[in-house]
Amino acid sequence: MSDLTFRLMERHQQIDEALRAERQRRWPDPMAILRLTRAKLALRQRLARLMRRRVALHG
Repeated sequence: MSDLTFRLMERHQQIDEALRAERQRRWPDPMAILRLTRAKLALRQRLARLMRRRVALHG
């Protein structure tokens, strides 16, 4: 696993934890949930692109 992949996975986990914490608040902020969800999705898509590229290069 490359350093970039590791950092992206780590950031994905941090966003997931922040999203979980926001949802557990007494009055969750819908805009914060939306922002975190979109950030998490963007990271997931970036990781998927990196993995596809790695598979294509290394068979």
